[in-house]
Amino acid sequence: MRTFYMEFLGIAFLGIGLWAWNEKGVLSNISSITDLGGFDPVWLFLVVGGVMFILGFAGCIGALRENTFLLKFFSVFLGIIFFLELTAGVLAFVFKDWIKDQLYFFINNNIRAYRDDIDLQNLIDFTQEYWQCCGAFGADDWNLNIYFNCTDSNASRERCGVPFSCCTKDPAEDVINTQCGYDARQKPEVDQQIVIYTKGCVPQFEKWLQDNLTIVAGIFIGIALLQIFGICLAQNLVSDIEAVRASW
Repeated sequence: MRTFYMEFLGIAFLGIGLWAWNEKGVLSNISSITDLGGFDPVWLFLVVGGVMFILGFAGCIGALRENTFLLKFFSVFLGIIFFLELTAGVLAFVFKDWIKDQLYFFINNNIRAYRDDIDLQNLIDFTQEYWQCCGAFGADDWNLNIYFNCTDSNASRERCGVPFSCCTKDPAEDVINTQCGYDARQKPEVDQQIVIYTKGCVPQFEKWLQDNLTIVAGIFIGIALLQIFGICLAQNLVSDIEAVRASW
């Protein structure tokens, strides 16, 4: 039953991802997939949905039809995912500075493409609002974007500004002021701290991770235990099926 839910969720995630691509015209022009300079959040739905569907299909059909090949495939595939997660965790702990540099590069690359994709724009805005940050290491990282940089050749009204998601929030305001970041970086640093977040998202993420380390560790341990349980369950079922067949 659990694998059936996984398969259903996988189909739902794939459907959402394909619908999003259809709305953006990607399905009618596949070559546009590579045109986006930053990260397309739709890939998250497609990859996660694809993995969940494959695992759910193999586990559900394998158990219902007593198909040992599908059950072994489910077990091996789940084991590979577990191994990759474990490896990523160890490497992230050992190479923390390298991970920080890659995160800095990733965020800045997406800052450049902020206006290129609405999904990416919403993801960046959500991140900056949630962690109360601006840019990778500070608001000046928005100089990388052609609309927000402070160069004399920039004729945009957003010149030397930041997106509205960088602005400090006034609890009394019910309507979001999308122009609150205009000219924000032209002000002295002391005045900037009043109207926008000046801390970068990388240090804010590190702080959030340290503050919620127990919860994050608990979630990862819980996921790992579920994966180990799934592997053991599939292997036990394969052994039972082969034992019954051997007795015929």
